[in-house]
Amino acid sequence: MDVGYLVQCDVDRFYGIEYEEFPTQIAQVAMWLIDHQMNQMVSNTFGNYYVRLPLRKNATIAHSNALRTDWQSLIDRLPWEKGRPKYDYILGNPPFIGSKFMSNEQRVDIEDLFKKVKGAGTLDYVSGWYIKAAKYMQEYNFMDQAEGISIEQPLRRTLIQDNNAHLTKTAFVSTNSISQGEQVGMLWNELFNKYKIKIHFAHRTFSWSNEARGNAAVHVVIIGFGNFNVNDKALFEYEHVKAEPHEIKAKNINPYLVEARDVILSSRQKPFDNVPEIGIGNKPIDGGHFLFTQDEKEEFLKKEPKASKYFYKWIGSHEFINGYNRWCLYVGDAQPGDLKSMPEVLKRIDAVRHFRLASTSLPTIKLADTPTKFHVQNIPNSPYLVVPKVSSERRKYIPIGYIDNSVLSSDLLFIIKSSRLYQFGVLASAIHMTWVKYTCGRLKSDFRYSKDIVYNNFPWPENPNEKQEQAVEAAAQNVLDARAQFPNASLADLYDPNTMPPALVKAHQALDKAVDLCYRPQPFVNETKRIEFLFELYDKYTSGMFVEGKRQKK
Repeated sequence: MDVGYLVQCDVDRFYGIEYEEFPTQIAQVAMWLIDHQMNQMVSNTFGNYYVRLPLRKNATIAHSNALRTDWQSLIDRLPWEKGRPKYDYILGNPPFIGSKFMSNEQRVDIEDLFKKVKGAGTLDYVSGWYIKAAKYMQEYNFMDQAEGISIEQPLRRTLIQDNNAHLTKTAFVSTNSISQGEQVGMLWNELFNKYKIKIHFAHRTFSWSNEARGNAAVHVVIIGFGNFNVNDKALFEYEHVKAEPHEIKAKNINPYLVEARDVILSSRQKPFDNVPEIGIGNKPIDGGHFLFTQDEKEEFLKKEPKASKYFYKWIGSHEFINGYNRWCLYVGDAQPGDLKSMPEVLKRIDAVRHFRLASTSLPTIKLADTPTKFHVQNIPNSPYLVVPKVSSERRKYIPIGYIDNSVLSSDLLFIIKSSRLYQFGVLASAIHMTWVKYTCGRLKSDFRYSKDIVYNNFPWPENPNEKQEQAVEAAAQNVLDARAQFPNASLADLYDPNTMPPALVKAHQALDKAVDLCYRPQPFVNETKRIEFLFELYDKYTSGMFVEGKRQKK
């Protein structure tokens, strides 16, 4: 018996596209090696030596740009296929290139694929493969291959339900940015609304690397999808990014890789509920001429001692978390006579004016008319709450805290004025951190907090009573008191998982419990249940918000 008749998948059933010429050749050889290994497996399985030599079949690996190539053109070359063949699976790991690091040619690739999609210029390069695959599946999954005619809508549903094993499916290894932050709205709105995509399975964020020397690990997700639904969906969770996955059965998987309805967070200008608004700190656009280290400040005051009253402590995310400050020369409210009497200050103001005039941005050039003013000024008149824009993913909680109004915050901190202890408690709790992990963007792997996506969309407790709010405030004060027990420790020290003091751990655990009780009486058993609950609550808050009201008759 020739066991070759039992082999249903040969190497010539594989097609690929590679941008570089040498890797194209390597891929061709690699496929032959894999074919040989599979032939050995056939031999061991059936006890009959099976080998294909000389090599007469090979994979088709094209040397070209995958986003500019007609994928179907590779398979259309087959002379022995009846009708028009199509791919069973589309898979791969497209280039991990962020939007800010793309070449001009790559930007054109994305622009061509995302025509008329607002904000598409901020999408990562990998998003192009999702759209390309979605377009392919839209064209070929609903086509009668034998006759080459379109299938009517009722028959489409039958095909989806009874015969989806023959429909093309796609899965990509991707940077986790496409399931976090602002990119979700731009990419998945297009995939859902235009191409009717459904996620079939997904691996949540994990660390991925190969054995190449010097290869840095990256944080990725794997998303499998099609333009049809399936009943059996699977989510693969990781306790930490380097752990092994465990599978969870899911009814539906949304773009944030959560078992919930297909919700996409839109940019909101104001938060839910009666909570204070959040804004960025001060943004000077000064070329650094108004900012000083401690030594630079002391040296400046030797030349210009009258300027001492115009110096303010200046902090951003890094300074706030690591427990140090710089200094800012703020003369926006200074009298003209005072400025005239300080020649060194005037030199700084003139340097700022020239820096702004040299810009290619028209709004920045306009700012040169008022060189003593910051581009964005946010100076509270009472102590205020700050949230760092960027915080390490290693921390269980983002270090959030209060700052005296004598300190100026940079635009690398978010500012919340008139914030009660209750609001601080909720934002410093585990349930808010869960929301952050699943919805915020990332800077490398660090959390990048945002106003319009994370804070303004956060579902606050629906109807907490006075007793529950008081419990949160008491627990929040205990967190601040626990921090105060270690006056010489920075927030970076206090919230490092290896050095976090037991007293602070205990205070946060009590705060987590108090905040959870504001949401529901039953405890959340894990982070997964928290995020599923939050998306359900978000869905409840937003249901009906975008429903068009009935027009009244004249």
